[in-house]
Amino acid sequence: MHTGQRVALAGMVVSGALAAIKIVAGSLGHSTAVVADGCESAGDVFASGFVLLGLTLAAKPADEDHPYGHGRVEILSGLLIGLALAAGGALISYSSLQRLGQPHAPVAAFVVWPLALSLLAKSGLSVFKFRYGRKLKSDSLVADAWNDAMDSLSATAALIAVALILLDPVRFFDADRFGGFAVGLFVVFAGVRVAYDTAMQLMDTMPGGPLMNEIREAAASVPGVRGVEKCYARKTGLRYHVDLHLEVDPDITVRQSHDLAHQVRQRVMSTLDWVADVLVHVEPAP
Repeated sequence: MHTGQRVALAGMVVSGALAAIKIVAGSLGHSTAVVADGCESAGDVFASGFVLLGLTLAAKPADEDHPYGHGRVEILSGLLIGLALAAGGALISYSSLQRLGQPHAPVAAFVVWPLALSLLAKSGLSVFKFRYGRKLKSDSLVADAWNDAMDSLSATAALIAVALILLDPVRFFDADRFGGFAVGLFVVFAGVRVAYDTAMQLMDTMPGGPLMNEIREAAASVPGVRGVEKCYARKTGLRYHVDLHLEVDPDITVRQSHDLAHQVRQRVMSTLDWVADVLVHVEPAP
């Protein structure tokens, strides 16, 4: 089990424990916001499970039917997480609004503690996942990190709602329900963001300018290269596949240009660990 899988598994364990604590505490303490936040954490277990599955399948080596490997399973799992989050958040918000104005038992003060615990745990987990997600170039792990970051905000919203209703139960009679609604909105926002980012990766969106410059600089550093004309890159999982048009001396032999192209491919791959492979097309320099 590699690092990304271990991080996803840790997320499942933490989210599962928090979900159980918040749902039980919210039910006993009559808090819609806490139960909603607990349901959101239960969804996180599902999301982290998708991340773990995606990372496991993405690790499969390339084969005859998948010459670029199975890395896009990891991106696809990130997209599914985003769609599931958006749907779940909408359901939480709708359910909370339906309860507005309905009579309910007084909210117990002890429900504050599960929310405070969740806020601390999810803040730490999001930082942890962002760090390793960006380090591993894992879209699904970064998506899960955004999910945890939104959990921190949703826990804060639930805390505010509970504090208001404990402060003045009459004046803020529906604060708890509005807190649940806010939790759902945060989840929807996270889901839409994650779905958009991963969809862009599936559409072969080019990486940012700084990364493309790193590819060009690595290729141009090989002696004999006259220039780099076209340079494309697309993400196929945790790493990128690069297409490169290389300009060389028009008077060298085919064998020499082939050897030069091979050197460029090796230089780019050895210099940039986020590049999986390079396809080099040789052209005569102007």
